[in-house]
Amino acid sequence: MSAIQIAENGTNHEFTVKPKRKRFQFIRSHWDLYLIMLPGILYFVIYKYVPMWGAVIAFQDYNVFKGIWGSEWVGLAHFKAMFLNEDFYKIFRNTLLISIYKLLWGFPGPIILAIMLNEVRNMLYKRSIQTLVYLPHFLSWIILGGILVNVLSPSSGIVNKLLEMLGIEPIFFLTSTEWFRTVIVASDIWKEVGWGAIVYLAALAGIDPQLYEAAIMDGANKWKQIIHITLPSLMSVIVTLFLLRLGHVLDVGFEQIFVLYNSLVYEVGDVIETYVYRVGIQQAKFSFTTAVGLFKAVIGLILVTLVNKGAKKLGQEGIW
Repeated sequence: MSAIQIAENGTNHEFTVKPKRKRFQFIRSHWDLYLIMLPGILYFVIYKYVPMWGAVIAFQDYNVFKGIWGSEWVGLAHFKAMFLNEDFYKIFRNTLLISIYKLLWGFPGPIILAIMLNEVRNMLYKRSIQTLVYLPHFLSWIILGGILVNVLSPSSGIVNKLLEMLGIEPIFFLTSTEWFRTVIVASDIWKEVGWGAIVYLAALAGIDPQLYEAAIMDGANKWKQIIHITLPSLMSVIVTLFLLRLGHVLDVGFEQIFVLYNSLVYEVGDVIETYVYRVGIQQAKFSFTTAVGLFKAVIGLILVTLVNKGAKKLGQEGIW
């Protein structure tokens, strides 16, 4: 250790400065924490960072036999072809619209559900509801897609049976260009609303109960307690999750769309992920579809950066 004396207004102040510990010593002293972090770090390195190298084929005329090193470089040719392709604007519009619908209707869903569950005092009833709303998250879209096909069937589905009882003609939900996006958004909310509420329930558990007690003493009803205590307490969590959601604003879910859509609804249901699969994998246009995917990633990065700066200007904490 070393001592530093600083003279201020004739008074000597002595501070003790500890030398910096070497990095490997710090890691060795906290080896258990780093060991816990290792699986998560390996996941991101292997599945997120290593595949980034493959993005270079967006600037090549990629040939699977020549590989990345042997393929011819074409610069921005695939990006130019992307912007000149009429199909690209159609799938980009579909992707953007479905993402906006999911954001507008799906993002507030977990917040509302968490607040409603937080007000339930019967623990048995509360846990039963939580189990029911969490369950769809753990089911694959293959299973949920089969359920939706049967429920929405125009001949035997329960939804159309109810419509028939009301004197309404059966609706072909999964083959109708008017209803397909509604089915996509509603089924996504059904699957993920319960799981998304977990974070908000944890945040609600950390609110000081004395705040509610003081509000009750001041005559605030439940609605005013939610407006003036609950929502402001959740605001930092809401902003953080909103920023993370914007990073995937053009990720509408390949599995969901692929299971539910068909050629009759390509006009309104074909999105970037399904287009990349159909053109990139089935037609072997790897470079072109990589350019499309890279464009999508850049749009997500720009949105997150802009909204993160906006959140900081409004006094909220960003994600960096």
